[in-house]
Amino acid sequence: MPPPSVSPINDNEAGAPPPEKLSPVDAIIMGVRFYSRLPTGDSPHLPLNFGKMIHFLPVASLLIGVFPALTILLLGAFGVQSLFVATVAIAMSAVITGAMAEDAFGDAMDGLFGGHDVARRLEIMKDSRHGTYGVLGLIAPFMLRVITLGTLIALSPVAASILWLVSALLARQAAPIVAVMLPPARSDGASAGAGILAQKDFAIGLVPALALFCFMALLFAGPIALFLALIFGVGLCFFWLKLLTRLLGGQTGDTIGALQLVLEIAALSAFILL
Repeated sequence: MPPPSVSPINDNEAGAPPPEKLSPVDAIIMGVRFYSRLPTGDSPHLPLNFGKMIHFLPVASLLIGVFPALTILLLGAFGVQSLFVATVAIAMSAVITGAMAEDAFGDAMDGLFGGHDVARRLEIMKDSRHGTYGVLGLIAPFMLRVITLGTLIALSPVAASILWLVSALLARQAAPIVAVMLPPARSDGASAGAGILAQKDFAIGLVPALALFCFMALLFAGPIALFLALIFGVGLCFFWLKLLTRLLGGQTGDTIGALQLVLEIAALSAFILL
């Protein structure tokens, strides 16, 4: 008897109903666990409450990004070549986050541009294997991040570490706008389990993240660079929402993670232009 066929799929299944109340500490731990592989102790893993978790996601993002940022400072202090430092830092970030955004971008590229209709696009996106679009979707963002971050490191390791930290923080915080504006494209998966994100919950987390980003960008990059970064980010969010509406009629967890990576690259790109 031949063995049953196995179809590789992403581990994005919806879990149990989220808890009604979530303490700040629990929300931060939930954010760290959801977006990274960092150790968080032996406390029980609570069912995902995305709406409450996002309130304190800026704190979780700082914890997730601090070690790669410190790596830039440490290696930069010894005068290590900037592109090498950028590669090491980005690789460390990928290990810490489980390459969550990178994998999401690759899956999104495969699905959005490899399928001929909504059903096929969703099927491809759920498959953990990567095709040509997915491979390019892994290589191109990595190269862009190395080049942009390396350029900033060559100018100032201190500025580069801070600007990258807050860029990644804001990108992670802003990407769920997809879940605010669009319904889930499928009935299963993490995005469907989380449902449509309430505007109030999204705003509560976005405001402090945006304020921190603006302050640090003004301090280390200047007002024109900050303006460009915000324009790039808003424009890309608008474009991404239009693209998802046209090709999927909704959103998935992969499309949120993909936007996170795009927004991070957009901010870094704006900073090196000036």
